Amino acid sequence: MIITLKKGTSESQVESLKELLRSKNIEPRVWKGELETVIGCVGDIAHLDPGLIEALDVVEHVQRIQEPYKAANRKFHPADSVVDCGGVPVGGGRFAVIAGPCSVESETQIVEVARAVKAAGATLLRGGAFKPRTSPYAFQGLGAEGLRLLTLAKKETGLPIVTELMEFKDIELFNDVDVIQIGARNMQNFNLLKEVGAYTKKPVLLKRGMSATLQELLMSAEYIMASGNPNVILCERGIRTFETALRNTLDLGVVTVLHRLSHLPVVVDPSHATGYAYMVDSVAVAATAIGADGLIIEVHNDPPRAKCDGAQSQTPEMFTRTMARIRRVREVL
Repeated sequence: MIITLKKGTSESQVESLKELLRSKNIEPRVWKGELETVIGCVGDIAHLDPGLIEALDVVEHVQRIQEPYKAANRKFHPADSVVDCGGVPVGGGRFAVIAGPCSVESETQIVEVARAVKAAGATLLRGGAFKPRTSPYAFQGLGAEGLRLLTLAKKETGLPIVTELMEFKDIELFNDVDVIQIGARNMQNFNLLKEVGAYTKKPVLLKRGMSATLQELLMSAEYIMASGNPNVILCERGIRTFETALRNTLDLGVVTVLHRLSHLPVVVDPSHATGYAYMVDSVAVAATAIGADGLIIEVHNDPPRAKCDGAQSQTPEMFTRTMARIRRVREVL
C-alpha cells in the first residue's frame, strides 16, 4: 500500500501517521520528493482498511500495490535512487564504471591494473578475493590476503573497492570494502541477503542469477532492503539460454524494464554477458546508450596468464579505447 500525503503536511503529522501504522504492525517507509510525500507500507496489510487511512486529514489518496516487491518498487520511491559508493554516486543520472580483474592474484597485478583503469576513467575498482568456481580444482581466490591487496590498491589510487562476499562469516573482513557484491550464484541465498541487509548499510551490488526472472531479482533486492539496507544496485550480467555462441545471453531491454519497475540503479556486466574480450567494447557502448547507470568490466594486465576468466578480460589498452567510446556516447545522450 502507498499513502500519498497532502501538500503542507507537517513533520509531526507524518510522525503521528507513522506511529499509527506501526501500531498495526506496518513498517512505514517515507519518501519526500519535491512535490509530494509518499509513505510505503511494508508488512501484512490484509487487516488494514484503506478507507480508514484515506479518511485522515493529511492523506491525499491511498493506492494498493499488486507487485510482491515493495521497497524496491518505483511506486514506493518515484525518484531514482542515488547510491553513494565510497564517495562515488551511482544512479539518477550519475554514471559509474567499475573495472578491474576477475580475481586478485598479486600486489603487482592489482596495483598495476588499478592505476591503469583509473587513468582510463574508471570510478571504482573491482577484484575478486573470494571466488565461486564451478570446479573445486579451479583457483578459489586469495581470500583475506586478496582483500588486503585490494586495500593497498585503494590507497594507491583512491578508487573505492567492489568485491564479492560469499559467506556471511567473512563480513568482518570487509571493513575496508566500499561495495559488497552478491554474485549470480548467491542471488537467491536468502539467508545471506537477510544477514547482509541487517548487518550493514554499505551498498550491495546484486547480480542477476543465471536463470532468474526480473521479479526474482527484485524480490532478492527486497530481502536486503526489508532487512534494513536500502542501498542496493541491480546488475544485469546475462542469463543462461539455449544459445552457446556466447557465455550468456544478454537482454539489454531489461535495463529499460527495471528502470520502469524499480527506482534502484541498474548496471550492466558486459564481460560475463559475452565471455569474450573482443565483444565487451560494443556491448558496453550499447549498455551505455540504452540508459544503464553504470558498467562493471573485467580488466587484466596479462589476460592469457589470468587465473580466472582471462578470455573475457580486456587489456588496459582495450579498456582505454572502450572508455573513450563510452564518453562519446554519454556526451551525445
